Amino acid sequence: MLHSEIINLRATTLEDLDFVLDAEGAELNRRFIGQWSREQHTAALDNGDIMHLIVQDSAGERAGYVILTGIQDRNLTVCIKRIVIQTKGCGYGKMTLKLLSSWAFTHTDTHRLWLDVKDHNARAQHVYEGAGFKLEGTLRECVRTEEGFESLQVMSMLRHEYIYE
Repeated sequence: MLHSEIINLRATTLEDLDFVLDAEGAELNRRFIGQWSREQHTAALDNGDIMHLIVQDSAGERAGYVILTGIQDRNLTVCIKRIVIQTKGCGYGKMTLKLLSSWAFTHTDTHRLWLDVKDHNARAQHVYEGAGFKLEGTLRECVRTEEGFESLQVMSMLRHEYIYE
C-alpha cells in the first residue's frame, strides 16, 4: 500500500493478529501504548473509519504495526491511534510517520493529523517532533494504569505545516 526504500505498509490481515498482540504486549512497548483485545483488533480490520496496517522491512518481515482512526471524519482530522515498532533503532518509526503524513496530506483531504503520547515517552516525542508534529498540550492524568494515572501529550500537524517532499 505505502512503500519506501526501507519499509512497506500493508493492510493487516487476521493472520497478522498474533504478531500484533505480541508486539502490543511486549515488555518494551506495553507501558507506552494502549492495549486492545483480539476482538477489538479484528473489528478494526473491517471498520471503514480505521486503517490497520502492518509495517514490513525490505525483506518482507513484520517490524511493527500502526492504526489510524478518523479516516471518514467530517472534520478531516485523522488520528494516529497507535504506532508500534518491534524492530527498534532502524528508522522504521520515522519512515512510518513520513509515509503516513505524505499519504494523509497528498492523497486525502486530511486537514489535521494528530496523535497522543505518554508524557514519559521522550523518545517517541522526539521522533514526532522531528517528523513535524507540534505539541498542542497535555491531557493531565487521563489514563488509568496499574501504577496510577498518566498524562498524555497531544501533538499534531496541520496541512499547511506539512512539508511536501
